[in-house]
Amino acid sequence: MEMLKIKKLRDNAVVPKRATGGSAGMDLYACIDEAVTVKPHECVKIPTGIAIALPSALYGAFIFARSGLSINHGLAPANCVGVVDSDYRGEVIVGLVNQFNEPYTVEPGERVAQMVIMPVSLMDVIECDILDETERGDGGFGSTGKK
Repeated sequence: MEMLKIKKLRDNAVVPKRATGGSAGMDLYACIDEAVTVKPHECVKIPTGIAIALPSALYGAFIFARSGLSINHGLAPANCVGVVDSDYRGEVIVGLVNQFNEPYTVEPGERVAQMVIMPVSLMDVIECDILDETERGDGGFGSTGKK
């Protein structure tokens, strides 16, 4: 069985865990010594105090918003989805942006994001002059309609 290895970098770090047996993501916790207030439209880096080792290059760790934090308070990953590559061994840091007009205070130990481990495809890339034709073709940005 393949395993995700997690190393605590600080004593107050919390090892990620799933909130329920059916949770796809593991909660990531703010490893901060004091509260951090995120002003409206400000972006901050929140350390988690952990480093990870994925079992192989066939996996990536993807950092997603926690739905309640995002919908109720406007805090979401600044890059929409963070990507932790299989060969990265540094601290997992969550970049959060406050999308609302009210400040939000992140407390030490608060759940700030969720990490989902997913397979990745390591395809070879080939440059070509012609792509195969499809029914859709190059139509984009609403070309398939609203319904």
